[in-house]
Amino acid sequence: MVRKGQRRLEGIEKIVLGLYSRGMTVRDIRAQLKEMFDVAVSPDLISKITDSVLEEVKECQNRPLDAVWPVIFLDAIVCKVRHEGTVVNKAAHLAVGVDVDGKEVLGIWVETTEGAKFWLRVLNELKSRGVEDVLIVVCDGLTGLPAAVTAVWPDTIVQTCIVHLTRASLRWVNYKDRTRVAAQLRTTYRAPSEAAAREALDAWTDSDIGRQYPAIKRQWEAAREQVIPFFAFPPEVRKVIYTTTMIESINYQLRKISKTRGHFPTDDALIKLLSLGCRDLGRTQRNSQGGRSPYSWKTALNQFDIMFPGRLDRV
Repeated sequence: MVRKGQRRLEGIEKIVLGLYSRGMTVRDIRAQLKEMFDVAVSPDLISKITDSVLEEVKECQNRPLDAVWPVIFLDAIVCKVRHEGTVVNKAAHLAVGVDVDGKEVLGIWVETTEGAKFWLRVLNELKSRGVEDVLIVVCDGLTGLPAAVTAVWPDTIVQTCIVHLTRASLRWVNYKDRTRVAAQLRTTYRAPSEAAAREALDAWTDSDIGRQYPAIKRQWEAAREQVIPFFAFPPEVRKVIYTTTMIESINYQLRKISKTRGHFPTDDALIKLLSLGCRDLGRTQRNSQGGRSPYSWKTALNQFDIMFPGRLDRV
């Protein structure tokens, strides 16, 4: 029953990785195995099992990528990590690419601060892994990102996530006015053209409630260059790039599995858990959706092919 050289029971490794990827701590996993199988597992064994995926994570982080991506979404979640004897907030940055087959997590990078140098390093890493062209990069107004994108892919359009911009605007608004302001801002980003959007924004800022919150117009004006591209696209494409909801759904699941930890001992421990979570999330979505994206990508891709002639030929 026990093979020569076998060090642990069949299936235990899979169970431990499954429980760990769902956010359970080492103590929780030990208690679960004791209750289910009456098996006493040491913390060291659980750590060895979970550490066994680090090589897989490293390979995944360095795997070759397709030459052309229609859309790449960039976002981050903040987790607590021990660093030089103290616990600090660090951002785990995710890049999610979308092609004809659906979405794929391209990489995870943990950094205390972000800026042009950080994003230039990340994008150059993606380029060295084979990404030669990206049509649109969607982000939430990250500092230094537009300059970094154009430095790596000069023809790429940087689009600010409209939902993130709206949420940022609502931070200036009293709670009782938020529903009203959000509804009126909706007329701006749902306008049929850039000119109509500007007229809607001017009309709102000249209204009684708009004059109460002048900072909102300044915020939209500051993000103007990254908002303008949105109005050049047809409705099929706008559905794709108007929000980072796709990547936010991934972040929501990752927050669920990471919030049970007070903090992570190292950056590698954080990346290990998030990578396992992404792997399980991808498996669940493939089973529930048959591997297809929830968006009408075929229609959007046809629009992309017209708007960016020849650039999708290598997809």
